[in-house]
Amino acid sequence: MTGPDVIAGLRTRTLDLLAEWTPIRSFAGNEAGLKVMAQTLIAHLRDDLGATIIADGLKLDPPVVHARIERGAPITILLYNMYDVMPATAEGWSVDPFIGGVIKGPMGPRYVGRGAENNKGPMAAMLVALGHLIATSGLDANIEILLEGQEETGSGTLRRYLTAPDTPVRRASTALFPSFCEYGGGPPRIYFGFKGLAQGRISVESGDWGGPMKPCHASNSPWIANPIWELAKALAGLDGGSRGAVALPAPLAPVLDELAAAFDPQAELAFRATSRFSRDGTPRELLEHVLTAAHLNLAEVSSSPLGGRSVIPTGASARFDMRLPAGLDPADEIARLVRDSAPAVLSLDDAYPGCWFDPTALGFAELAWSYRALGARPQSWPWAIGAAPAYAFAGVSDAFIIGGLGHGGNAHGPNEFVELSGIDRFIQSLLLWLPAIAAKGRS
Repeated sequence: MTGPDVIAGLRTRTLDLLAEWTPIRSFAGNEAGLKVMAQTLIAHLRDDLGATIIADGLKLDPPVVHARIERGAPITILLYNMYDVMPATAEGWSVDPFIGGVIKGPMGPRYVGRGAENNKGPMAAMLVALGHLIATSGLDANIEILLEGQEETGSGTLRRYLTAPDTPVRRASTALFPSFCEYGGGPPRIYFGFKGLAQGRISVESGDWGGPMKPCHASNSPWIANPIWELAKALAGLDGGSRGAVALPAPLAPVLDELAAAFDPQAELAFRATSRFSRDGTPRELLEHVLTAAHLNLAEVSSSPLGGRSVIPTGASARFDMRLPAGLDPADEIARLVRDSAPAVLSLDDAYPGCWFDPTALGFAELAWSYRALGARPQSWPWAIGAAPAYAFAGVSDAFIIGGLGHGGNAHGPNEFVELSGIDRFIQSLLLWLPAIAAKGRS
């Protein structure tokens, strides 16, 4: 195992990169910031890691950075990460979110800044660990590197890049998404897949069904229908958010059996920072519900024009996001949603399917081993309850795996952080995980 002095040096290098990258405002809508971040990463990959830049992506919006480290090895590993972050204002932060810095936390020193946990911190540490393995000849593998700037808004550009018939991405034995996976200080989770996602808006506009063509006084409500009421009736018929469901694939059934036997709903409530679930059931029933059904979330309800008082508006809409388990066709679920929400009209922004991988695929067992070697007891899930475009990697890799030790928090809120001890654990886990994959792939 790598000594503490080496790990401390790699942590310092990670913090140096964070100090350089945190001020770059690479969030959705800031095209200049996204391009500066992409150019900064290209320079680091080329100059510090000796990588060949396959595509600088600067003509894409936002850029996809694709690099390759050719070592003449019999196995190729794809490393993926993201450089886009969420916007932030100074309110609620201990330091300027786009300057960042180390502060004292309840568990020891931590780095605070936008992207510290999600995902500039893991990306920086991933590249630092990779550089160390290359410099010490500790990784006998070819490396494909994909870094994108659109993860927070659907990864559309990356998905098109990966799934194009002539994609330049070399096929890999496994694709890895290194991240801090000791969420909230709990056990790291191993996911054998991810849900898909559909996003859009459900709307009722007066022109579609005969409501007021311009806002009118609320005194007319006895005889002029209100679009908000029509929207409310449409939403009320959507079955409380639960949609279609699937049977768990047979290779993943033992994973659910093991998870359900040890699943603690009360611990999950604490982990999710809530006081109660929206439904009752045994641990297994709760798990089956969250894993195998499509779930519709309403993220925003609004009327047009905004700010009306004592008026009947001309329209109303609700922004939705629907997470779909692997095996459900997004087109079928969207068609059912259109039918069930009538007379409201559905407009779709984006959609992609869920995807799962064989638990015996290269990388999963090696990840579990690396966790146990560092004293962590991983918890395996059939797939994540969250969405990720894992399906796009299925054409170029036998698995897409998120993994890595380390504890951070507040990813989309004020005082986003990563514990400095978490950076150490993350680097240690990668220094075990990556060579183990390479060794297994050669055997």
